[in-house]
Amino acid sequence: MEKMRFAVITKEKNAEIHERTIPELKDDEVLIKIEACNICTTDYEFWSGRRKNQPTPMAGGHENSGIIVKKGKAVSDYFSIGDRVGIMLTESCGVCPDCRKGNDYACRYKGETFKESDDGYFGFFGFSTYKTAKSEFLFKFTSDIPADEAGFIEPLSTAIRSIKIGDIKPEENVVIIGGGTMGLLNAQVARAYGARVIISELFESKVEVAKELGFTEFLNPKSETFKEDLKEILKDGRVNAIIICVGSGAANEQALSIAELDTRLLYFAAEYPPSEIKIDTNTLHYKRYKLIGVVGSDRSDFQEAAEMLDNGHVKVDKLIEKRFKLDEIQDAFKLASTPGTFRVSVHTWE
Repeated sequence: MEKMRFAVITKEKNAEIHERTIPELKDDEVLIKIEACNICTTDYEFWSGRRKNQPTPMAGGHENSGIIVKKGKAVSDYFSIGDRVGIMLTESCGVCPDCRKGNDYACRYKGETFKESDDGYFGFFGFSTYKTAKSEFLFKFTSDIPADEAGFIEPLSTAIRSIKIGDIKPEENVVIIGGGTMGLLNAQVARAYGARVIISELFESKVEVAKELGFTEFLNPKSETFKEDLKEILKDGRVNAIIICVGSGAANEQALSIAELDTRLLYFAAEYPPSEIKIDTNTLHYKRYKLIGVVGSDRSDFQEAAEMLDNGHVKVDKLIEKRFKLDEIQDAFKLASTPGTFRVSVHTWE
């Protein structure tokens, strides 16, 4: 276990497999044998050149899980060799006022997002065979959940944060714009919190997956009768919340077109390049809209995500498009970048 292999983006549309010495294990860290890492939108958009906000060489990947194979002497007995764990993306300080209030994402002392390693790489080394991590940022699974499904802990935690920030309540009417991976994670969490969920999605293949997950009410965003179709579904009900899970100016406009008095609009997806939201202040004033930005998650969200995955309250097996070996990383990124694709998983030991 002296060496680790990992994927690194060296330039646009080029990912390679490199090798490095495994970092020395600190007392509060564990060594994890990474089994699978799923390709996030952030990963493939940087690989494709759509995003320009990351340095190279980028050893990215953060939707991963693996098995603890070694632990430092200061690591709690809660963790044992052989435990399957998910890893929190952002290492917050844990002691500042924001962290102690449970707002890890707002921590001012968490350091740079993409800190350069001693050997000149950036990123989280997610697409790797091994990874060291502080035990306080690990979350243990208690079921026999597959590694690629356990890798959904990070994106699921952001969906949980979304539903919490949106203050979604039982029996509320929630419209999810976009039935992709993140849309269906938001939809499942909203349903678990007791809301009625209506999904707006263009791709029939995604609608079919949503149906397999138990959803029954859908809208076609390209339909000329989109607004009338929604009214027919709701009867006399109101749209309480809209979660925009597509980075698209058209999706933003459509969300505003169906907003009603007191509607909460959650902007979950990033957009590159960004568009502008066109709304006058009087409409905001008189309609009492709440426009809410959603990003990231906290420790409590990760813990809840682990439990939801363990207990099967959120199903993710149908959200995996295809599995690739680490040496097939280029093909994995190509497929992940294809419109209409769910998550692509990279299995690092196959």
